[in-house]
Amino acid sequence: MPSLFNELMNWNNWNKDLMAEERRAMPKMNVIESDTDYQLELCVPGLKKEDLSLSVDTDNNLVIEMVQKEEKKEATDASRRYLRHEFDTLQFKQLLSLPDNVKKSLITAKVEHGVLHVTLPKVTEEEKRQQAQTITIQ
Repeated sequence: MPSLFNELMNWNNWNKDLMAEERRAMPKMNVIESDTDYQLELCVPGLKKEDLSLSVDTDNNLVIEMVQKEEKKEATDASRRYLRHEFDTLQFKQLLSLPDNVKKSLITAKVEHGVLHVTLPKVTEEEKRQQAQTITIQ
């Protein structure tokens, strides 16, 4: 009986379609470290900068969000009216815990050729020494 139900409802294919859609919404990411910064590269083909959002939350996480709306139309003839008109929205949200040595105020990002590039500058050794301070006892 379960196999009949699966065949009638096409449950297995429906579930695979959901998983494929979820994977399609999650961009692949490269993380590169150098002496001066961390670089993130996210694969976001077809997205514009208006579809993406970056922020740092109160828990010191880099929040990367994507919302892309697609419109699917089935009727193209002007003498016809739509009997079916679908809107599809892909969403993605990634939280990345930032290391303590990142200068949050200098984080930059740009979208170029379908790749979101995020630069996370590191605090230099000199800046670390300047942050150290002596506390006067009263």
